[in-house]
Amino acid sequence: MVVYLVGAGPGDPDLVTLKAVKALKKADVVVYDRLANEEILEYANGAEMIYVGKSAGKHSKKQEEINEILIKQAKKQEVVVRLKGGDPFVFGRGGEELLALLKEGIHVELVPGVTSAIGVPTTVGLPVTHRGVATSFTIVTGHEDPTKKEKQVKWNYNADTIVILMGVGHLKENTREIMKYKDPETPVCVIENGTRPDERIVLGTLDNISEKKINPPALVIVGPVVDVFKDIKENMPEDQV
Repeated sequence: MVVYLVGAGPGDPDLVTLKAVKALKKADVVVYDRLANEEILEYANGAEMIYVGKSAGKHSKKQEEINEILIKQAKKQEVVVRLKGGDPFVFGRGGEELLALLKEGIHVELVPGVTSAIGVPTTVGLPVTHRGVATSFTIVTGHEDPTKKEKQVKWNYNADTIVILMGVGHLKENTREIMKYKDPETPVCVIENGTRPDERIVLGTLDNISEKKINPPALVIVGPVVDVFKDIKENMPEDQV
């Protein structure tokens, strides 16, 4: 028995890795998330499909339940694929699932995916680093576990670029905190449904971005690289913008 812990990438099915495709073709069962593009499931033709997707305020399964599903399936199937949006180890709780499986003596193969934190901005031409502008970036969650005794995200990051995942629901609160450490006029770019056909880009500043209409799932990029992106957009051919 083996469980493949697979990253499905940021949304565009063409961004899934060859190793992921090979695992899916061997799968007896696929346990998949909401953010994993369902077109990718076609590679697992004939496999049993188990949906355990989670969205803001609507968790179909608790993480502990998902762990139990994986363990149960691994003990009765030869090949299980756990398909997760982005990369399993970038706010995907892949580490929790890996530990749960290993403690049961289950063999796990790890297949990284293109994380939305980098894949989404770079596919539109927004560099998270840029010579002379940004030499560092921080990836941070915009939605901490509400059951934590103490918040770990303090928003006092010194990185030139901040990439916020799962931050739409708390955008106003988060940007207010960031403005304690960064200029309110710091440029911000929000990308909805990144790499998908209904992708949408919203530009603003720390001071006004929360006033704009934004829907999840979306990724927030904060920093001067957003101005570089604006320059790139102005020089792109119209059919690429």
